[in-house]
Amino acid sequence: MKLATLNTGRDGELLVVSRDLTRAVRATGIAATLQQAIENWDALAPKLEALYAQLNEGNADEAFDLDHSTLHSPLPRTYNWADGSAYLNHVKLVRQARNAEVPESFWTDPLMYQGGGDRFLAPTEDIEAVSEDHGIDFEGEIAVITDDVPMAVTPEEAAKHIKLVMLVNDVSLRGLIPGELAKGFGFFQAKPASSFSPIAVTPDELGDAWTDGKVDLPLTVHLNGEKFGELEAAPDMVFNFPQLVAHAARTRYLGAGAIVGSGTVSNPDPDGGPGKPVVDGGVGYSCLAEVRMVEKILHGEFKTPFMRFGDRVRIEMFDRDGNNVFGTIDQQVVKYEPK
Repeated sequence: MKLATLNTGRDGELLVVSRDLTRAVRATGIAATLQQAIENWDALAPKLEALYAQLNEGNADEAFDLDHSTLHSPLPRTYNWADGSAYLNHVKLVRQARNAEVPESFWTDPLMYQGGGDRFLAPTEDIEAVSEDHGIDFEGEIAVITDDVPMAVTPEEAAKHIKLVMLVNDVSLRGLIPGELAKGFGFFQAKPASSFSPIAVTPDELGDAWTDGKVDLPLTVHLNGEKFGELEAAPDMVFNFPQLVAHAARTRYLGAGAIVGSGTVSNPDPDGGPGKPVVDGGVGYSCLAEVRMVEKILHGEFKTPFMRFGDRVRIEMFDRDGNNVFGTIDQQVVKYEPK
């Protein structure tokens, strides 16, 4: 099943979307919003599935052609947005660039930070930034949405609470991160609003690509129209989504609608090297910080700049037959002007 949110207000209106992403039908007769649906998932999911089947068969009343520019992030806001760092190659590169080792605990205890969930960007909404000096970066990631998750849940139990999967652009202000981390209290100003793919899908919709709690498909990133990365999302994910959800719920309940992210998708070279740009025959990267770290490691200096006003990033994922699974995040960076 594929779901989306029409951008008609703070929480929008719930849509059921056809498998090929071209048609939609309002599901507000079942649930007004995705948050309402996820809070009552066991009761409402079968009704949404029935509407999804009707839509794909061409039998849904009042179905319409879907304009993706009218969509918000599937959850325009949430009570809980927790982002992990499951791709240790990314962490390794960042630390290697400053001659630091990855602590052994990082391989057994996931990194995770609490993001701001009160307002997400729509998938085609501009990324407003105060200054280019803040080091504006994108991060291509995957995330899951859960229903109510008990405290101290095991990974095996956590897997049953994962209801939807989507993509993320976790916007980061790299120039602000070192100062914030130096305070010993985590990210805040360095993590402005994120955006999510226009479509969220149930894990079963991914078929064989949903395996061992991971999405076994390539994540494609373009920067200013040029391919920047095409990374395999499964092989180098050290912690799968059930493990990440269990980690987030170790000492607290997760309320329905909680979003848990994978962190920046990252692949090393097959020979264990730090990774090559697409133009050099590599799989590339899903954030600018990573290519900069590779430049620092190999050449002793950063060469690639962070995003500037007018730059555009596109993040999407295609199945093995070339079909767009989640729709497209397509955003331009603009200078913030007070309204």
